[in-house]
Amino acid sequence: MSAVRLLHKMIHAASTILLKDGINLRYLLTRLANCANRVIHANPGMEARMIGRDMTFQEPSDHAKTRIAWLYYMEGLTQDEIVNQTGLNRSKVLRILAASRLDGTVQIRVTTNLTKCVELERALEERWGFSRAIVIPEPQDQNQTSSILGAALGAYISENISGHMTIGLGWGRTLTSALPSIVSPRLEGIRVLSMIGGLTRVSKVNPSEFAWRVADRLNAECYLLTAPVFAPDSQTKDALLAHTGIKEIFMQARSLDMAIVSVGALTPHSAFVEYGLLSKDEISSLHAAGAVGDVLCHFVDEDGKVIRHPVNDRVIAVNPEQLIAARNMVLVSGGWHKLKVVYAAIKLLRPKVLIVNERVAEQLTQLPI
Repeated sequence: MSAVRLLHKMIHAASTILLKDGINLRYLLTRLANCANRVIHANPGMEARMIGRDMTFQEPSDHAKTRIAWLYYMEGLTQDEIVNQTGLNRSKVLRILAASRLDGTVQIRVTTNLTKCVELERALEERWGFSRAIVIPEPQDQNQTSSILGAALGAYISENISGHMTIGLGWGRTLTSALPSIVSPRLEGIRVLSMIGGLTRVSKVNPSEFAWRVADRLNAECYLLTAPVFAPDSQTKDALLAHTGIKEIFMQARSLDMAIVSVGALTPHSAFVEYGLLSKDEISSLHAAGAVGDVLCHFVDEDGKVIRHPVNDRVIAVNPEQLIAARNMVLVSGGWHKLKVVYAAIKLLRPKVLIVNERVAEQLTQLPI
């Protein structure tokens, strides 16, 4: 007889005795508890199996359990919202969440990846030669893609930073979202460079402020590219680049220990349009020239080549072609609308690390090298 059946039989017998003979309830419960403890002691795995589920609860797959844990702890969905998303009843969701804490699936943050994401990571590493690929599960709300990618980036930085490193930074919403997840390792000699000029009108994202905030979290020295991201003309750009302080940043960018960049798609909702950096005519002209997006505000075509265009002649930012020399090139970006420019950036930068969302990762495993 199994331990579970034995325990059920004990409970039934005890109930019968209580009804027939009127035995003292406190005495009976004490005896029953002692018997249950002996059964569990003789079956070490039984207690863990009983916690968080009843005898009829079917153990969920690792994929289902991790998905539910992700939705609750990472995306902040309520239990009722998870019930609606997954089709499971509320009691099962509660049991899965409880079990995920007991078995180590969740420790402050979700520690296991979805099986599909792990498979995609290995496939990307094999196909493109990345030393590390990090694929985040596709969020239910696509607007959260940047923030979740940023959290993954922050964790990566915290785990891979070391003393006396020089780190070059791009800009964008995704990179800014990494800030809360960066844990200061209390190291010395770290230098942070802003590789892009600043904006004169911003809301949440400014290249210079982002670099300064990262440096502050890492207790690092910060080098700011104190010039507008787009000069009015190429002559003004050349004059600014001759400045000693600005020239120093471009020199240091040639030998970075870690370069971290994101990419931007050339869409009607891009930062270039939002902040009025480029006119509608310039955007149309870039499209006509074959641009699919930008890397460090340098517009590139689908083959990853920096295109010849007057806008590129005015940009004050490190040329992405120089970043190939970085010891660790990290590319982080995602969203279906960025697939073409992510693909182009991989061909241009040949990054060692790629952090991307699930849907884009799937396509990258199929595109030609």
